[in-house]
Amino acid sequence: MAARVPLIRIPVSVAGMVLTTISAALFIVVLLADLFGLHTNPYRGLVFFLVLPALFVVGLLLIPFGAWLERRRSAAGRPPTAFEWPRIDLNNRTHRTTAIAVFALTIVNVVIVALGAYKGVEYMDSAGFCGQVCHTPMQPQFVAHQLGPHAGVTCASCHVGSGAGSFLRAKLAGTRQLVAIMRNSYHRPIVAAPDDLVSSQITCAQCHAPRFHGDVVRQITEYAEDEANTVSTTTVRLHVGGTLAGRASGIHWHADPKTVVEYIATGDQQTIPWVKVTDSSGVREYTAPGAATDQKTRETPRRMDCTDCHNRPGHPAPATAGQAVDRALARGDIPATLPFVRREAVAVLAGSHSTEAAALDAIARTLGERYPGNADADRAIGAVQDVYRRNVFPAMNVSFGTYPSNIGHTSAQGCFRCHDGEKVTKNGQTIGQDCETCHAIE
Repeated sequence: MAARVPLIRIPVSVAGMVLTTISAALFIVVLLADLFGLHTNPYRGLVFFLVLPALFVVGLLLIPFGAWLERRRSAAGRPPTAFEWPRIDLNNRTHRTTAIAVFALTIVNVVIVALGAYKGVEYMDSAGFCGQVCHTPMQPQFVAHQLGPHAGVTCASCHVGSGAGSFLRAKLAGTRQLVAIMRNSYHRPIVAAPDDLVSSQITCAQCHAPRFHGDVVRQITEYAEDEANTVSTTTVRLHVGGTLAGRASGIHWHADPKTVVEYIATGDQQTIPWVKVTDSSGVREYTAPGAATDQKTRETPRRMDCTDCHNRPGHPAPATAGQAVDRALARGDIPATLPFVRREAVAVLAGSHSTEAAALDAIARTLGERYPGNADADRAIGAVQDVYRRNVFPAMNVSFGTYPSNIGHTSAQGCFRCHDGEKVTKNGQTIGQDCETCHAIE
């Protein structure tokens, strides 16, 4: 019977031992760092809590695999693996110099690899990676994000939740998206399903602590399509409300922890046939006329979240060309002294073009012909072209209103998805539609 060869003499098993030991040591260090709150980057967590355990398992499997290979070698009548550990004598000057050099180079290599991995993870966490690596499909979201109030917030902060499960789901989704890009089979436009979004308690609540807002005053500036581009201002007092002394009021009544609002919506999230409200006064179910009676059993209700109304916080965009032009006029980007410029700008932005270059040429040509020799025409042309570049992306079928905002109800259903006055309970109650509940025009 062939003599047994110790595992420490089998190269494959030795490699497994080394891999297991290193990955285990690194995992313990990172786990301790995470427990002390030093781990904040979701992609770093993905590497440490998924890749390292995977390497640990691979190392464990290599140990018996090496023993199995050695048994096959012995069964075939071949001599045992000739593996000898190197003999190092630090009293030997050559050995000592070599050992010091290897140790020093190992430290240098570890530092280089660690810095490279850190910068790589940091880059993957940036908006540039998410929005520019996949340039065409993500360009609308990237441009809107850069121009929005959350431009300093990384994509991963809102789109990747905490925990290894969220990391894994995010990377699996990213892998599917990468395959779709390689096959050119991604949707145009890209629309995220509500169930794919991370809960606002994990994302929004990290920065926006719930508090009482009371009333908030907003001014809406609009321009008429007459020769003078007549300006008008509407002042709206919004009853934002919130929770104060345990009592909820105003629009943010929906966010009261004591109130649970659930609903079922169609695929585009713009039609809601069923709503359930659970609060201190009991449970009420509101159903739209003609809604399927078995819909509640076929679909899982969604609990109302901040993002159900604030559905474009990271990628805000004007809902219409008119809104975009009004904002440019209010900033002074488009000179209001040009006659009928509001009308002309909106009309030229409404044109259909196959490419951005064709649209920019059409804007320059149309407005140039409309205002020949006018000193302000060039400034108006540049401003309208900027409006187009920021909001219209022909390659992705994205234009004004492609992504409706559920805040308010002027350009999309928004509040009226639920507050339509049609959904009723069994005893005839309806969801209120009184304008004064949410705002007052001043």
